[in-house]
Amino acid sequence: MSLNSVRPWRNIYRRKSRQIHVGPVPVGGDAPITVQTMTNTDTKDVSATVAQVQAVAEAGADIVRVSVPDEPSSRALKEIVAESPVPIVADIHFHYKRAIESAESGAACLRINPGNIGSEDRVREVIRAAKDHGCSIRIGVNAGSLEKHLLEKYAEPCPEAMVESGLNHIRILEDNDFLEFKISCKASDVFLAAAAYQELAEATDAPIHLGITEAGGRVPGTIKSAIGLGNLLWMGIGDTIRVSLSADPVEEVKAGSEILKSLGLRHRGVNIIACPSCARQGFDVISTVEILEKRLEHVKTPMSLSIIGCVVNGPGEALMTDVGFTGGGAGSGMVYLAGKQAHKMSNDEMIDHIVNQVERRATEIEADS
Repeated sequence: MSLNSVRPWRNIYRRKSRQIHVGPVPVGGDAPITVQTMTNTDTKDVSATVAQVQAVAEAGADIVRVSVPDEPSSRALKEIVAESPVPIVADIHFHYKRAIESAESGAACLRINPGNIGSEDRVREVIRAAKDHGCSIRIGVNAGSLEKHLLEKYAEPCPEAMVESGLNHIRILEDNDFLEFKISCKASDVFLAAAAYQELAEATDAPIHLGITEAGGRVPGTIKSAIGLGNLLWMGIGDTIRVSLSADPVEEVKAGSEILKSLGLRHRGVNIIACPSCARQGFDVISTVEILEKRLEHVKTPMSLSIIGCVVNGPGEALMTDVGFTGGGAGSGMVYLAGKQAHKMSNDEMIDHIVNQVERRATEIEADS
């Protein structure tokens, strides 16, 4: 019996959307919510871009977006796609021909911004290329680049303007018998983005890509994204997400994965439950957790680990985790396995021992699955 069946307050009832594909990755419907990021290398530098794609894929990215600002970049995209372990989305702004070239180069999806892609005729040419080469499309509405006529109509970026922009472009795609699309309506303001996404979710059954655009640096951007995306995901809105940070793209993937894990929407890797530490701690909790996070990055099996500094909450948390360690006295603590006391371990040897126990438990879980 699953936790959700006995604890219904843990359930998130996802909005019903139709399913599309980004390469082999399903988006929408009952598919798992995917994590995306975007490279920040010069796309023309194929080796650097491929290296970054591989790094973010290893960190847990399901889909990676690559900017295609010019023709040399669209040519380089062909090599990048060939070496990428995950589907590549071509990010297109201003010049619709870059979208056509990217489709020809093997992009799995074309991201176009309604505010700057051009006339309906140009969008139709992009649709034709997407059909010919098996691409999906993301309509990327952004509060910072709304069409001029909408800004004149509404006076400023607002949820109604953003949704109207998106629905206008949905109409163009649907009028051309193209349904392999998803849509986003991003803003840097959490309230504006959340309101736009809620309205959009009621207006279309298309899969929705969530994001708080230009959220900021690693810490403030993660917090802003967690608030905005977390609330929308809790309401069941969202089929794929990107946390937009002024930081290494790997950090975006980690943040996105943790947001989904905290809501029970992603099950990948070790979920470390740790106390903030205080004067009662029997070992240095903060440095221990930092080391374990790095040492356990390679473990992809979903499992839980509790690292608690003392016996106030440690035994209770350990009851609910695969592996646990609770600080005690005299330089040692208690190791818990499958929620039960197993043996004592010295603080000096604890980190290596916990890594071994987690790896062993991961192997057992994989063997049983």
